[in-house]
Amino acid sequence: MTAKLYCFGESGNAYKAALTMELSGFDYEQVFVDFFKGEARTDAFKAINPMGEVPVMVDGDLTLTQSGAIQQYVVDQTGKFGGAASDKYEVLRWVLWDNHKLSSQAGMTRFLMNFLPEDKRPQDVIGFMQGRLKAAYSVLDAALAGREWLVGDSMTVADLSCCGYLFYEEPFGFDRADWPNIDAWLTRISDTPGWKHPYDLMQRGMPA
Repeated sequence: MTAKLYCFGESGNAYKAALTMELSGFDYEQVFVDFFKGEARTDAFKAINPMGEVPVMVDGDLTLTQSGAIQQYVVDQTGKFGGAASDKYEVLRWVLWDNHKLSSQAGMTRFLMNFLPEDKRPQDVIGFMQGRLKAAYSVLDAALAGREWLVGDSMTVADLSCCGYLFYEEPFGFDRADWPNIDAWLTRISDTPGWKHPYDLMQRGMPA
């Protein structure tokens, strides 16, 4: 049975799940969620995910939410992107770090700067969040110094989690040119056969 991934193009968290599925060859199909028109807040969608957010994966009787859980499911099903057995907890450490320190803050800052009406964008909050993001970029750039991947000697879901928001062009306080190790790492990821930009991989909810 083909799994379903509920997603939309602007969601960096959905992108992490979709990209992991795509690169691993996992059998899935996408279901577009019209987030900007409120679909995620409808009773019909909340029957699938009471949290009212994407991504959501439905595979037979199993429903999973949260990108890291979905990525781990794909690892377990395909045997890809989990790294060496001895690296299991180091991979998990980076996925949790990303979810807490990088993606959650990048996602909120990008939303405030690009998807709210201009007169409702809280500049003090944006400035504060960009400062926190700069600290996260510093950690990530330092971790990639002298190495190709975050854990071990091949791409893992640690990389596919931490890269999620960094391929989007909308401004949120990230410029690849400022972070040479991150820049080279993102290029390695995008050079991987089968890689797609988030807006090529998933349907957008807002016009280009």
